[in-house]
Amino acid sequence: MTDRDGGPGRELVLVAGLSPADAALVHREALRVLRPGMDAAHLDAYSDGPWPAAVLPSLESALSLAREAVTAGRRSRRDDPGMGIDIDVRDDAQFEVLVDLAPHTIHAEGSRQGRPVFSAGDSGTSLWTALSPEQEAQLLNRLNALGIPSTVLAVRRPGG
Repeated sequence: MTDRDGGPGRELVLVAGLSPADAALVHREALRVLRPGMDAAHLDAYSDGPWPAAVLPSLESALSLAREAVTAGRRSRRDDPGMGIDIDVRDDAQFEVLVDLAPHTIHAEGSRQGRPVFSAGDSGTSLWTALSPEQEAQLLNRLNALGIPSTVLAVRRPGG
């Protein structure tokens, strides 16, 4: 993994045992740190459990984006309406849909120049990020300010 300048970076994963509320905060803060360098994202509008009531408006927005993509011809009518919904990370409203749903979905991804930098899944229990040293420091500072220890993230083992 390399950072945006071609230098070394690290891949971090969420450790097991975190409360769902704290896991959601980690997902959201990781996305906010990664956003400036992300140029594409998509998500699935499915969860392994009930969606939290607070994110139901974002769920409807995601499904609306999928319907709009069908109408515009960017998406086939035969596609599963809840799978692979494209998110424009430059659009504040669409980005907030991603931030709301990523901690609860079966799958969400973000990339930079075709390379993955964020992956969330398993309805909040799985998170992987590829961060530059600056992004990692920023994320850990943001988590610390929220009272979440840096130990909630671990360096991904090769092949892990």
